[in-house]
Amino acid sequence: MGAVNIRNIRKGDNGQVAALIRKVLVDLGAPKVGTAYADVTLDSMFENYDRPRAAYFVVEENDKILGCAGVAQLDNCEDNICELQKMYFLEEARGRGIGSKMLQICLEKAREFNFEMVYLETMPYMKAAQKLYEKMGFDYIDEPMGDTGHYSCPVYMLAKL
Repeated sequence: MGAVNIRNIRKGDNGQVAALIRKVLVDLGAPKVGTAYADVTLDSMFENYDRPRAAYFVVEENDKILGCAGVAQLDNCEDNICELQKMYFLEEARGRGIGSKMLQICLEKAREFNFEMVYLETMPYMKAAQKLYEKMGFDYIDEPMGDTGHYSCPVYMLAKL
């Protein structure tokens, strides 16, 4: 194992990030429709987050991207709420505390952008992720917020910043 580095996404990362997200979703048995798998922005993540109040990060070890996550304004929401977006890790990155570090960085960036709350959607069987979200201050809510297009993700969570 080499040193783990969390950094901003670069344009050259687009292919590796898209492949990672699709692989993780397939490995976890998530539907391809109604999840990040089908997002039109998946192959151009650098460009999608190259705008105000948006940031996307990758976890790199030995020049290989092991995980990723970002924050941006929640689509179709008038409130000052961002969304934790596309947080995925390859199996080899799990259980090493990397997810916790990544989530801390995303929450710090959301505070820096002066968002008031962070929203996320996930799958019911992603229990380890939900446990981490709860530990970091997220609470379950009953209804979806905004319009993420991820209608196959029926678990909704929200945290105050």
